[in-house]
Amino acid sequence: MFYPLKVILMPVLLGYSLALNDLTISAMELTVHVGDSALLGCVSKSTGEKHVTKVDWMFSSGEHVKDEYVLFYYSNISVPVGRFQNRVRLVGDILHNDGSLLLQNVKETDQGNFTCEIRFQMESLVFKKVVVLHVLPEEPKELMVHVGDSTQMGCVFHSTEEKHMSRLDWMFSSGEPAKEEIVLRYQPKLRAPMGYPQNWGRFLNRVSLVGDTSRNDGSIMLHGVKESDGGNYTCSIYLGNLTFRKTTVLQVILKEPRTLVTPVALRPEILGGNQLVIIVGIVCATILLLPVLILIVKRAYGNKSSVTSTTLVKSLENTEKARAEKHIYSSITTQEVNDEEESSGKSEATYMTMNPVWPSLRSAPTSPPDQRSTGRMAKTEQAF
Repeated sequence: MFYPLKVILMPVLLGYSLALNDLTISAMELTVHVGDSALLGCVSKSTGEKHVTKVDWMFSSGEHVKDEYVLFYYSNISVPVGRFQNRVRLVGDILHNDGSLLLQNVKETDQGNFTCEIRFQMESLVFKKVVVLHVLPEEPKELMVHVGDSTQMGCVFHSTEEKHMSRLDWMFSSGEPAKEEIVLRYQPKLRAPMGYPQNWGRFLNRVSLVGDTSRNDGSIMLHGVKESDGGNYTCSIYLGNLTFRKTTVLQVILKEPRTLVTPVALRPEILGGNQLVIIVGIVCATILLLPVLILIVKRAYGNKSSVTSTTLVKSLENTEKARAEKHIYSSITTQEVNDEEESSGKSEATYMTMNPVWPSLRSAPTSPPDQRSTGRMAKTEQAF
């Protein structure tokens, strides 16, 4: 009887001792921007009434890096630790096994693994959950928009838990010591009209809710921006006893009037006083010298026409002279004379050669005729 009991108790004791290392692990991922807030959920879904005795939050930036404490809870006391001291707080309901952590003003160095461990009274089982946090660059806190345009202002509460907003408020302040104005108010759990986004005053019909409220997104769109819309816009998202706030600064830019650009309009900006005087002087001098230039051109054209006429006359004279010389120097062939009357039956051809007579030779003294020429002429007469 003793031995079977011993055999039964040994596995129970062994299981109890190993239960300290038998952890329930679950992991989730969350992406946020620098400067935002994030709710890192850590809720145990175990059945039955259990009393939480200890909650630990630790951070690790990667493998082979020593974990650092973020916050620990023990005996109803919550203590932030290290560089997270002024940026974290325990917001979960411990009585409902909720050890969720709110991380505010997220920094780039917060990217890594956040590990939550919950221990219960009189139990060796440790509930463990890991949240992988991804950090993106900071979104602009200031927006610049022109008059008449539209602009979107974001307001998103990041959480790993399914916590739905119970109320959304958008408030406006011009920066001066004045009362805040309601831009938009939304309470999803109420019936109409408060169950729909409502806006009042000068923002009536100019603001619309564009965010997905089921994902805790309360972003709005402002239409037809006016010069008086410049100032601070504060968004408040309520999730039970938890409130998330974000402020956006809106700067309104006046549109410059469009004017027709002409050379006359640009002249005073581009040209200085001295340059303008020089240009005017050049124009006046050109106007004064224009008649002189016209006269010079006319004279040059007249001289050119005269030279052309003279050349044409000389060319015609040379042509006539060449024709006269050709006529004088041409040889004249006499007709063949067939001496049929002579009994000898011989024929004789007579040629006459004429020498050119120049006009300049007319004034010269008459020279005695050549005897050879006289003889030839007498012979010719005898032949006829």
